Amino acid sequence: MDLTNTVALVTGGASGLGRATTERLLAAGAQVVMVDLNAEVGQQVAAELGDSAHFVTADVTNEEQVQAAVDTATGLGALRVVVNCAGVATPGKLVSRKGPLPLEAFQKVLNINIVGTVNVCRLAAAAMQQQEPDGEERGVIVNTASVAAFDGQIGQIAYSASKGAVAAVTLPMARELAASLIRVVTIAPGIFETPMMAGLPAEAQESLGKSVPHPARLGKPAEYAQLVESIVANPMLNGETIRLDGAIRMAPK
Repeated sequence: MDLTNTVALVTGGASGLGRATTERLLAAGAQVVMVDLNAEVGQQVAAELGDSAHFVTADVTNEEQVQAAVDTATGLGALRVVVNCAGVATPGKLVSRKGPLPLEAFQKVLNINIVGTVNVCRLAAAAMQQQEPDGEERGVIVNTASVAAFDGQIGQIAYSASKGAVAAVTLPMARELAASLIRVVTIAPGIFETPMMAGLPAEAQESLGKSVPHPARLGKPAEYAQLVESIVANPMLNGETIRLDGAIRMAPK
């Protein structure tokens, strides 16, 4: 798919993996609608990135706000690409010294990571279905899981459950949307340089990077964005969850 003169929507688009993806898609010729919660940061990033970058404040779990973001995108042209990067990684043991994991804490992570992802997918797919095909496809949806979907650690009960769900819906979503010429692919990143990771001490970041077999470092957001562009470009990539992790397999700790 040629991204020139098309429109992309990126959730979590003002920072981390989302911002890198926004920059990559802009460079490929698309107009990009960034969706994020922090209006001040989002508007600043959009101003930095130029006239083809647009920002909409939205909570991915809010139907009306996401619909407004989709409407903004389709108002600019044909919405061909949706990338879901919004998410949280709130830790919590099933039973800690403070007692059982608060149910509301578990539900909040699932609500943002999987319910929010599906909310964006369903509304964006409905809009894509109304468009004329571009060659043999109407659009591409890229979701973000995590290696924690497969190699969850202690304290990742909610996060692993939510990212496992993102991976699990990939194939049924792709099979359903195939009739509409819309592809769905999920990326499962390993340990990446993100705002959440930046909060750790430098020594901890270096140690985590060395745990990756090769290359023995943290992943760069630009490498995630590169894979997004490759997915968009390759029409045979569909219904799959792709690990982007330098061959790391997380041992239990």
